[in-house]
Amino acid sequence: MAGSEQLNGDLVRAIPSLRAFAVSLCGNSERADDLVQETLMKAFANLSSFVEGSNLSAWLFTILRNAFYSEYRKRRREVEDADGQMASRLASLPAQNGHMDLQDFRAALLTLPPSQREALILVGGSGLSYEEVATICGCAVGTVKSRVNRGRRRLAELLSVESPEEFGPDPVAQATMDMSSPAYRRD
Repeated sequence: MAGSEQLNGDLVRAIPSLRAFAVSLCGNSERADDLVQETLMKAFANLSSFVEGSNLSAWLFTILRNAFYSEYRKRRREVEDADGQMASRLASLPAQNGHMDLQDFRAALLTLPPSQREALILVGGSGLSYEEVATICGCAVGTVKSRVNRGRRRLAELLSVESPEEFGPDPVAQATMDMSSPAYRRD
């Protein structure tokens, strides 16, 4: 039972990272919360298929990613706010420059193709290795590196940023935009 309690604790500790990844994928915090809840329900229902000692985060991110794409396929023809009236009523000006920078970053991030955004968030935002991300995404490590590289370059271009420090004090944004990493170099 002690291992089971440890596993439950590890699941709970993974929630903030799962939520951040979910928000980056769908761009909506309410949908992200639902996606994380669905991920955890599936994880608890399938705990018997998890091999203790393996990478729990990778397993959870894979469940979340699969749930997102399943939902995406169902909703891709759905139009929620075609005339933009709801969006215009919800708009508010940010109170601080850092908040505005983060909003700009999120908006730019959402313009990236899903494969680049996903790889960038998992490597830069969640701190997973290229190998772990390759396992989660079901592709080669080189493909992940390429996606991260293209995503970082496009974000830097969209935001007119030449170094992570220019973006502000947010450590997640800086890690995601860390152009000194091997994935960003043009070698």
